[in-house]
Amino acid sequence: MRASRGQASVEVVAAVPLLMLLALVVFQLLALGYSAVLAGNAAEAGALALAGGGDARSAARGALPGWSRAGMTVAVQGDAVRVALRPPSALAVVGRRLAVHASAAVGSSP
Repeated sequence: MRASRGQASVEVVAAVPLLMLLALVVFQLLALGYSAVLAGNAAEAGALALAGGGDARSAARGALPGWSRAGMTVAVQGDAVRVALRPPSALAVVGRRLAVHASAAVGSSP
């Protein structure tokens, strides 16, 4: 009976790194999904500005919160706006490899 004393403490200490890794992965997936939504909204805002004769790039940048503008690129080709956005990441190595893309286009009315 005496040999199993402290076993729960050892198991908790062993589980903490795994739980932290799981939390990091979940955070990254949530950040990736949120960035995809933001990129889609920015592309749509750019396309709407383009349809109204405005500047698509500034409209797309204005549709994003300030923290996310640093990792974004906007491309306008004809009537299409394409936005690429890097999601926030706790690890710089992971953040450099991830990017989400969204596009929106202005359709001409018949």
